[in-house]
Amino acid sequence: MKGYTGKILWVDLSEEKTWVEEIPERIYTAYLSGTGLASYILYREIPAGADPLGPENVLAFVSGLLTGTGAVVMGRWMVATKSPLTGGWGDSNCGGTFSPAIKQCGYDGIFVKGQASRPLYLLADHREARLMPAKDLWGLDAIETEESLMKRHWEKKKPSVVSIGQAGERVSLISGIVNDGGRIAARSGVGAVMGSKKLKAVVLKGILPMGGQDPAAIHALSREFSDKIRRYSLPGLIKGSHVALGGRLLGLSPFNPSLDGLMFMPLMKKWGTSGTNGMAANMGDSPVKNWSGSIKDYSRPYVAAVNPDHIAKLEVRKYHCYSCVIGCGGICRIDGKTGGRYTYSHKPEYETVSSFSSLVMGKDLDAVYEINEMLNRAGMDTISAGHVSAWAIESFEKGLITTEDTDGLVLEWGNLDTIKALLEKMIRREGIGDLLADGVKLGSERIGRGSQALAMHCGGQEPAMHDSRLDPILGVIYSVDTTPGRHTTGSSLYYGLTKLWERVSWAPRAGWHSKNSQYKASREEALKTLASVAYKQVVDGAGGCLFAMISGVQHYKVFDWLEAATGWGFSPDDYMHIGRRISTTKQLFNIKQGINPLASKMPDRMAGLPPLTQGPLKGRTVPVEEMIANYFEVAGWDRGGCPKAKTLEALGIDSLKGGECHGQG
Repeated sequence: MKGYTGKILWVDLSEEKTWVEEIPERIYTAYLSGTGLASYILYREIPAGADPLGPENVLAFVSGLLTGTGAVVMGRWMVATKSPLTGGWGDSNCGGTFSPAIKQCGYDGIFVKGQASRPLYLLADHREARLMPAKDLWGLDAIETEESLMKRHWEKKKPSVVSIGQAGERVSLISGIVNDGGRIAARSGVGAVMGSKKLKAVVLKGILPMGGQDPAAIHALSREFSDKIRRYSLPGLIKGSHVALGGRLLGLSPFNPSLDGLMFMPLMKKWGTSGTNGMAANMGDSPVKNWSGSIKDYSRPYVAAVNPDHIAKLEVRKYHCYSCVIGCGGICRIDGKTGGRYTYSHKPEYETVSSFSSLVMGKDLDAVYEINEMLNRAGMDTISAGHVSAWAIESFEKGLITTEDTDGLVLEWGNLDTIKALLEKMIRREGIGDLLADGVKLGSERIGRGSQALAMHCGGQEPAMHDSRLDPILGVIYSVDTTPGRHTTGSSLYYGLTKLWERVSWAPRAGWHSKNSQYKASREEALKTLASVAYKQVVDGAGGCLFAMISGVQHYKVFDWLEAATGWGFSPDDYMHIGRRISTTKQLFNIKQGINPLASKMPDRMAGLPPLTQGPLKGRTVPVEEMIANYFEVAGWDRGGCPKAKTLEALGIDSLKGGECHGQG
C-alpha cells in the first residue's frame, strides 16, 4: 500500500445510483490526495457556469494520503465543491473521525453529483454503498441526526457520520457540514450545497485496513514527533493571563521574533485555540468592532472576559481527532451557563470566541457557549455569522437599517442576547434572518442604502479573526487565495514557524526582523507567500493538521512521511512543485467559472485605509495591490492572476483549459 486506495466512490442523487472509479497512480503523483485529488476531479467534472446549488455541481468528501498510514496528526477530512458563497473553488477542512472512515470503505474520496427529489442519506461500508430515505431526519439538528444514525447503524463497529443541520437544509450560504458531535467543516457554503442536493448525511462503517509502503519508517517518524509533543508541557503556574501579557509585549515590540513552532504545542494541549484569546487581542490580531476599532476600544475587560482559564474550568474531557497526539479539543459542561438549554458543548474555538467578543464588542463568555452550541447544531459558520452580526450592528448604529428591518430588534455593540435572537432568525430564515442567512455580501446588497461599505468580505466570503494589518501576507492570502478570506493557507507568522527554508531550496530564510520590513512589497515577501500556499496544499493533500504544521518542518516531517508511505523518491522541492500544481489547478477552476482573480481584494478598512489611530496597529497600512502583483509574478501568473502558458507547461498541466484568459502572457 502507498497511502491511497486508488478508488473513489461516485454518487448520483438524481438517478439514485453509485459506482466506483479507479484513479491511476499518475494522478496521485501529480496531485497527492485530499483537496489535491479533488481539484483534479472537480476541474474535470464541473462545467463552466454550473449553478453551485444545481445538479451539475459536485460535492467531494476526501481523505488525506497519509491518513491511516500510521503517521500521526494526519486525520483531517475535507469537503470541496463550487462554492455558492464565492462562485469559485470552495473547500473546508475538519477534524474528527470521518477521514479514516472514508479509506476504511476502500475509497480516497466520495464524490456526489445530481440532486435528489427527496431527502436521502448515504450508507456505505467496504462492500457496498446505498442511498437511504431521510425524511424522518429532515428538520433535526446535526447532533440529533448523528445520534439517530449512530443508534440505527452501530453494530460491530461504531459508524462515522457527517450531516447538515437546519441551516444547511434551508440552504444558508454560510452553512457547513458537521461530525463528531459538533466539529464542523464550516467554510465556503459546503452545507448549502449538501442541503440543495437534499443529502442529509453520510454514514460510513467500513473495516478495510490502511497503511503505507514502509510502516517501520512511518512509525519511527511518528514516535519522534509524539515524544516531542509529550515532553513539552506548560508549567502549572502558567495562566491564561500570562499568555495574554505575552501578546501585549509582542504587540509593543518593534520586531517579529523567530520562534520554534513547537513552543506553541503546550498551549494547544492545555487550552486549545482558546489559549490565544487574550494574546491575539493584545497584539492586534483580533479584529475589533467590525474591523473599525482596536484593543484600546475594548481593553482589559475583554481580555479578562475571554481568559481561557474560564473555559478550562468547564472542560470535562479532552478531545483528540483521529491519530492526534496534541488533543486541542475538549468537551465542556455548560448547562449552568446557558440556562439549561444545552448540557454539553465542544470547547469554543478562538475563531468563535473572537467572532462574538471583539468583533461585536461582547464580553459575555457564557453567551458565547450558547451561541457556539446553537450554531454547531444548526451547522452555521461562526466566522461568517459573527461578521453578519457585526455588519448589522454597525448598519443599525449608522441608521442604515432600523427596527422596521430587524423585526423590532435593537442591535447594539456587545448585546449578545440580541445577537442570539438575530442568529436564531438566520437559522430559521425568518424575517431579516432570511436576508442575512447567505452572508454579509448578499445581505448588504439586499438591504442596500450604502450598507455594502460596512460589509467585510473577500469575494463573498467573510475573513477569519486574524487582522491583515498585523500580518500583511495574510492580507494577500485573504485577497487572492482560491478560497478568499481564508486564514489557514498562509501568513507571515505561519511561515516563520514552519521554517520551510530548512527543507525547501527556494524558500527565503526568515529570522528576527523588523515589523516594518513585512509591510514592503518585495520579492522576498512574495516568495514567502508562494511557499506558504504550496506547502499548505501538500499538507492538505496528506491530510495534515494546521496546528501540527506550524510546529515546523524540523518536527512535523510531512515530506519524510510522504516518502515513507509512497516510496516515490521525491524531494521536498518535488512535493512543493505538486503544491504549486494543486494551487494553480484551483486557480484555473476559478477562471473556468468566470471568477476575476482580482475581484476578491479585501476591503480598504481591512488594509488599513484609513489607518487606525490607536492600538498596536496604529498607522499600519498594507500595500496589498503591490504585494498581489509580486505574488502573481513569482507564481508564474500574469498581472490579472491568470497562469501563464509557460507556467502551465512547467507544472505539467498545459492541457487544462482555464477559460478566456488561459495562457495569457
